[in-house]
Amino acid sequence: METSNIDKQPALTPAGAADEKKDYGSFLKSNMREYGMLLSLVAIMAFFQIMTNGTLMRPLNLTNLVLQNSYVVIMALGMLMVIVAGHIDLSVGSVVGLIGALAAVLMVDYGMDFVSASIICLIAGAVIGAAQGYWIAYFRIPSFIVTLAGMLVFKGMALALLQGQSLGPFPETFQRLSSGFIPDLGGPTKFHTTSLVVGVVAAMVLLGIKLHGRRKQIKHGMEDEPQLFFLLKNGLFAAAIIAFSYLMATYRGMPNVLIIMFALMVFYTFLTNRTTLGRRVYAVGGNEKAAKLSGIKTERVSFFTFVNMGILAALAGLIFAARLNTATPKAGLGFELDVIAACFIGGASASGGVGKVMGAVIGAFVMGVMNNGMSIMGIGIDYQQMIKGFVLLMAVCFDVYNKNK
Repeated sequence: METSNIDKQPALTPAGAADEKKDYGSFLKSNMREYGMLLSLVAIMAFFQIMTNGTLMRPLNLTNLVLQNSYVVIMALGMLMVIVAGHIDLSVGSVVGLIGALAAVLMVDYGMDFVSASIICLIAGAVIGAAQGYWIAYFRIPSFIVTLAGMLVFKGMALALLQGQSLGPFPETFQRLSSGFIPDLGGPTKFHTTSLVVGVVAAMVLLGIKLHGRRKQIKHGMEDEPQLFFLLKNGLFAAAIIAFSYLMATYRGMPNVLIIMFALMVFYTFLTNRTTLGRRVYAVGGNEKAAKLSGIKTERVSFFTFVNMGILAALAGLIFAARLNTATPKAGLGFELDVIAACFIGGASASGGVGKVMGAVIGAFVMGVMNNGMSIMGIGIDYQQMIKGFVLLMAVCFDVYNKNK
């Protein structure tokens, strides 16, 4: 009687184990920037947590950290799209100041309600972005020149609107945009349960989305991240969200601006990863001529990125004005440097076509934690600027090294 050979799954031989280690090594090598920045943020937070005797991770300081960096994170999402498309925007700081001045004039001088005034300000931001994007996209004027001119023009317009003086205070309802917190459904209590529940739900939803996406990748043979890395990364990320929510719940709860930031992060992650428009932005930044030959209207894509940047800069201007409770002629000074640095530190390429939303957010918080930690330690602003400049230079050098390699 003839026996048939039945294929069996071979045991993991030493050679197989070596191949598995090689897969892990090659994956880490190809994703070094993404994992490196995440580990860098953790290391920087641990360093300042020790050096500040635990002050960094206290609920009060974490709340201040979120409020201080909210407008940088929001603008970094828009700047990422601009940089990925192969451009730059130097005017965002001046737009923040101009929109804050416009909001103050509308609400303080003219008594307009904050909803109508905010809508007008967002429209004004879109018009500013469209005006700059038009010259860049359709007249092919370098974005560096157009936005440098815009930086001067919008700063002058803010000075003219405010007549060189500060204007405020804003209505209390508008101030809640930046200084308000999620109300507890069960009424005012010492522990804000609603904030903890929101954090746990957000962590579970994100984990579910990641698992669903991985199953789809495996189904189509597109999965490239080892299972161990996937489980560790997303498990730790979910645990960090829950721990952060708990710390927030022990103080005043989650700030309103944190919910805005989270919603924008989810939206732009979906936009860049799952939509045709997002893929076209990357295509234009990667190779504009090839994108144009493939049928993409590159001018329209570049125009969109600047309109989007104008809207987000206007939103950041509203949040910053609400936090200060006044509009000042110097508002937004130097913001463009922090925003651009956040994108480059987070992995965006100076030549375009490369960058991730989460990387930009991580880059923004790297800058924010460094600013906050050095301030608590009493390091002078002069040394702070030098250290931040060195970190930015190292991030860009690392990007160029990887690309040449």
